[in-house]
Amino acid sequence: MQATTVLVEGESDRLAVESLARRCGHDLIAEQITVVPMGGATSIVRFLDRYGPRGANHRLLGLCDEGESWGIARALERAGLGSGPLDELGFHVCRADLEDELIRCLGVDAVLDVIDAQGELASFRLLQRQPSQRGQPVPAQLRRFFGGRSGNKIRYAPLLVAALPTGHAPDPLARLVEGFARES
Repeated sequence: MQATTVLVEGESDRLAVESLARRCGHDLIAEQITVVPMGGATSIVRFLDRYGPRGANHRLLGLCDEGESWGIARALERAGLGSGPLDELGFHVCRADLEDELIRCLGVDAVLDVIDAQGELASFRLLQRQPSQRGQPVPAQLRRFFGGRSGNKIRYAPLLVAALPTGHAPDPLARLVEGFARES
């Protein structure tokens, strides 16, 4: 069985991918699947060199933000992994970022329930009253809440995945995890 390396931009993405994979019944260790945070999409060349055809020759999958997709596509082509739509190469694209996808998939009320369950709804309401946040759509405020405090993305990623109804996940994340079963 060929090892699979899943390249993601950051630690919160890793936690979300691993959480959904477990919920879908994957045993990542037994299936030789490792989810690797790159510390940002611009680091992909180093990871392609390490895990790609010129390195360990793992099967590569990934998840990236739309704003990084052009650079990812170019790096995959240069590494000899082909060209074409990223999803055909096993890399799936989130519109803004994974938190945006999770917010849209869950809906604002469900996300607020997760925040409330963590005892941080008052903190979110305080953020909403800040001059820079007044008038912003609630999904944008939620993204700011997750990205604005150190560790919030990492803390909330698995909680948001856990809140997803069974069989209901953001498309890029769901397609990525479905791809684990192919040729693994």
